Amino acid sequence: MDKQMELLQGTLDMLILKAVSLGPLHGYGILLRIQQISKDRLEIQQGSLYPALYRLEHQGWIASEWGESENKRKAKYYRLTAAGRRKLQTEAEKWNRMADLIEGILGTTAEEV
Repeated sequence: MDKQMELLQGTLDMLILKAVSLGPLHGYGILLRIQQISKDRLEIQQGSLYPALYRLEHQGWIASEWGESENKRKAKYYRLTAAGRRKLQTEAEKWNRMADLIEGILGTTAEEV
């Protein structure tokens, strides 16, 4: 499966929370981290990322502070809050339940109905 997959609606927030749960990152670093942990199968567009970061920060799930990036530029670094950790856990559990449900539906044969 070499091709990149499209991101399912509603999963971006969860992926951002997961990325920053692994350590503080600036915006572009979050894009790279998601790409890295998806083994280059997901690529998030900057136009989608920054509104999501604003929304997550506004909801109290991530916090930010200014710092210096690897290339000596001013950058906003994001980290997961305690509320964000709880939200990530809840969303991951919901995601896994839904994935199990869909897998069961897709695996149903005519004889089982």
